[in-house]
Amino acid sequence: MAIDHSRLDRVVLEARKARDERDKGYRERALKIYPWICGRCAREFTHSNLRELTVHHRDHNHDNNPPDGSNWELLCLYCHDNEHQKQLELAQRGVGGPGGGGRSGGGATHSPFAALQGLLKGNKPADS
Repeated sequence: MAIDHSRLDRVVLEARKARDERDKGYRERALKIYPWICGRCAREFTHSNLRELTVHHRDHNHDNNPPDGSNWELLCLYCHDNEHQKQLELAQRGVGGPGGGGRSGGGATHSPFAALQGLLKGNKPADS
């Protein structure tokens, strides 16, 4: 049976276009919801370097895009790569991972915006 390379090329092109459209949609929404700060290293971004800020899906499911952004966090390129590297290493060891049960050791332990609500209401952080 001969392989129809032109059909395969069309399928790949359509899949890439669909991914790009999906990415554009949730990225634009995430950038409107969240401050332009990396959720891990707290690096701040402006229009000139915004391309280096990525949207990370907490559950690693790129189709899970709730309107409130609860499955997203903004990460710089470096922290995003680091997060995915941690997941690969955990999967290799058989410890949790995307869709693999528990996340022991794989998730973020720092929440840079944990006290944001209190600050917006005028309360001082607990460690001040």
